[in-house]
Formats: sequence, C-alpha cells, structure tokens
Amino acid sequence: MFGAVALLCLVAAAVVIGGAHQLDPLVGPGPTINTSQTTTAPPSGTELRNVDGGIGFYSRFTNPLPTEPNFFPVGVWFESVLEKDYVAKDRAAGLNTYVVLTADSDLDLVRASGMYAIPTFTAAQASGHALADEVDMWAGAGNSAWTGKYPGEGPICIPEESKCGFTVQNETRALAPPGVMAYANYGKGVTFWLSDEQSRAFIHGFQDLVSADNYWFTDPNICTRTEGGAISGYANDLTEEECRLAANYGWTVDRIRTLTEGKGPVWAFVEVGHPFEDSPRATTITGPEIRAAVWSSLIHGARGIIYFNHSFGGDCVTQHVLRDCPGESRPAVTAVNKQIQDLAPILNAPFLDGATTATGPVDLATKLHNSKVYVFAGANKNSGGTATFALKCGGSTAVVIDENRTIPMVDGTFTDAFADGNAVHLYSIDGGGSCGY
Repeated sequence: MFGAVALLCLVAAAVVIGGAHQLDPLVGPGPTINTSQTTTAPPSGTELRNVDGGIGFYSRFTNPLPTEPNFFPVGVWFESVLEKDYVAKDRAAGLNTYVVLTADSDLDLVRASGMYAIPTFTAAQASGHALADEVDMWAGAGNSAWTGKYPGEGPICIPEESKCGFTVQNETRALAPPGVMAYANYGKGVTFWLSDEQSRAFIHGFQDLVSADNYWFTDPNICTRTEGGAISGYANDLTEEECRLAANYGWTVDRIRTLTEGKGPVWAFVEVGHPFEDSPRATTITGPEIRAAVWSSLIHGARGIIYFNHSFGGDCVTQHVLRDCPGESRPAVTAVNKQIQDLAPILNAPFLDGATTATGPVDLATKLHNSKVYVFAGANKNSGGTATFALKCGGSTAVVIDENRTIPMVDGTFTDAFADGNAVHLYSIDGGGSCGY
C-alpha cells in the first residue's frame, strides 16, 4: 500500500533499535528559559523547568502550530469538516485543532476558520501528519514486513505471527511531507504491555509529537492487573476506587514523559462520551470527570489536550459527541477549554519545581509567569480530603481562580478542601513579590 520504506530526515540524531536504523526526532537542542533580572535570590531547592520541548518547539516545522504563549492546543479526534456551521460549533466549544480527519474533510475551510489540522493524508494546509494509531497494540514491537493492512483487513505482519509495528511507523512516516511535524498516538502497548526498551523504540523512533490514550473512567478492562495494574507494579487488579480516578490520566502523561525524557511535547487524551460498546463495566464519562481528567493531565505536564469524540454505546451513539449529544459533555468541555484559553500563557510558562509542597491527597504543579506564582492542584484520591500547601516564595493570599474566593496565607501556607476525586482548584498567589527568577 505504501511503497518502499523511506524515512524522512528531520533531525541528525539517530538510534539503532532492534536492528533497524531509526531517527530520534525528540533529540534536539535543549530548551532555553528566559529569566528576568532580580535582586532576590531564588529559594533554595527550587528549579525553573521549561515546558517539554520549549515554547518554540512547533516553529521548527513547516506550516507550524502557533508558538505564541496565548495558544494552547485543544484538539478533537477524527472529526469531519464539511460545513461552516459545524466548524463554528467546534470553535464555540473551545477547540482549535483537528487531530486526524475524515478523507473528505475540507482543509481550506479548516484554515479559513482559524483552526489547525493534523491529518493522515498530505495537505498543504496541514500543520502535521498523523502516523498509524495505536500501532503498538495491533502490530506490536518488531521490524517484520508489513502487509499494508490494518486491523480487520487481514494478516498484518509477515510472517503473520510476527511483530511489525516499527515497520508500520517507518512506512507511514515516509508519507509525511518534508519538514512537516509527524504525530503518533499510542495505546496500552506503550503504557502497559511492552518493555521500557520496546516502548522507547516507538517513542523515539518515528514522530515529533506523541500522545497515548488510556480511558480510565470508561474502559471496561483497564482496571485489570495486566493493564491499570501497572500503577501498582502489576501486583493485582485495581479496585474501582483506585482505577476510576482522574489522577490516573496524569499517570499516563507521566508514563509517556518518562519515555520522551522531556525532549518533546506530550499531548493527553480524554474521552467525552461512551467510547466502548455497552457492557456492565463500560460507562459514560461525566462532566466533572472530564474536567478533572483534563486538569490532571495538565498538572502532570501535558502540552495539549485531545478529546476522543466517538460513542459506541450509551444514550448517544455517534462519531460527533461534542456536536450531537445532549448532556454534560459539551458544557463541561466548553468550560474547561475556556479555562485553558484564559490560562494559556501560564500553562506555557515554566514550572517552578520544588516551590510548593502539599500535605494531603493532591497532585500539584507550580508555575511562574511574569514573576507571579500559580499553583494548580487536583485530588489524587476518590475520597478527596483537606490539603495544606506550603510555598517557599510568592505571596500572602491564594486567589482561587474562577471560584470567587480567596484564602489567607500564614507563614507561606494555606489550606483548602477537595470534595472528592474530581476536585480541582487553581490558585494565583498574590502579594509577597518575586520568587527570584
């Protein structure tokens, strides 16, 4: 189907994995961090860390995604773009990027609408080229020949029982136009089943931008020992409380960021409907779960969000959940996307690692933007609880963003309540001056 294997050279670094000569597009110049001059020394034990790949990462590619601080990628998976009204509806929900499109989609309409596209086909208007999806699951980690077929079309590898996922990605990468950003999404192979060496072969071998999809709230199988049990070292199945947890979306981001070593952006997947056929353990995600999953991903360093927009069960079976379905998904997505847009300069700003510690059931990230500290926190237990935050610098008051309340800080500490596992609070730390960066 794809012709001869011809891997495009976008960077000079190369690795040899499993006998195959493969590029490592994630290896490049280290990120730079702009710091302002100040007379205040940074607090001991803190470190300023840029977002993965640096704010200007996309600028190295042809027809790139924007690199301005006020742009944060918010994508939808495998949509069709045929009519202005539908694109307007997508934009109204806060989407700005189409990640994989139907073959009949109008990319002129995409760009004329101020949107961006990463299709699987070649198009002058595209800002990226998508490789094979979840190839780690259906073709496996190996260099055997590929028949050119996809799941459901017949034998995939030659010999049939062998593994050819590296070959699939080599050949699909060869279809990407020169200079265009290559993107690939992986699944349970890279996150759960494959060895770290095999997973790194996928992560470093083929694409510039990577994501992985684990649907913790709705997948009927993910709680088993051989899947989500990875969180506990595959010792046992996860309980419902351990598994159906927003913080696990952050775990997925951490898993992929560990493999990329911070050298390039990692985007996160969050489902917005009922992505599995009806069964006793398959569910429809709720609005609070969507928001919590998105923020867990961002707290753990995701540089983009992709919404899985298809429902194969539940009350609204469709390929266009955010366009078609009543209920919680669209309002929840619209609200959290507005927060992302409002906070984009802060999400794109450096992390201030070591500046904040918390006692209580939360994951957190500290950001430094224009010498001001921000703390983003989400519950990491379904029961929620009370958390006390201690900051090494930055202020006298914690303003809770979009909640119309403030919390006084005493000796650099403040306390807040997290009602349950979907609770997220975002804080702007006012007063107290610069942290010294």
